[in-house]
Amino acid sequence: MKPRIRASLVVALVVGELAMAGSAGAQYAYPAKGQSQAQQQKDETACSHWATQQTGFDPMHPPVVAQASAAPVTGSGARVKGAAVGAGIGAISGGDAGDAAVAGAVAGGVMRRSKNRRAARAQNEAAEQQVAATQAGFDQARAACLTGRGYTLGGPR
Repeated sequence: MKPRIRASLVVALVVGELAMAGSAGAQYAYPAKGQSQAQQQKDETACSHWATQQTGFDPMHPPVVAQASAAPVTGSGARVKGAAVGAGIGAISGGDAGDAAVAGAVAGGVMRRSKNRRAARAQNEAAEQQVAATQAGFDQARAACLTGRGYTLGGPR
């Protein structure tokens, strides 16, 4: 299995586990009006379905956050620019323009990869924040439904 695919699968599993841990499973409902266990199960199921309809978030099938990866640097303008700058510096300083061009190309490639990694990291964080916000909306909707049905809630919401 390719490392990028393996990493995406691990992230998807972790996000799925976090979604399950942070939603209905961690929110406790106390039957404040003497509801039976069977009634509580029906109410919790109904409220979870209603919350999913309201928010589009299903804790049993959380969205998979695809990991963005840094784009490969192939034929990159960064390398060409780095080589040109390096050659110019080498020529001006009286050094070997060829060696300076190679060093500039390497530096340009490194800078481009670094920029791509930062952009991919920012994109991944934004996607994870979107999932967390949608999950929080689900938790709030489920809590409102259960409260309306006479339950006292505890635990993270």
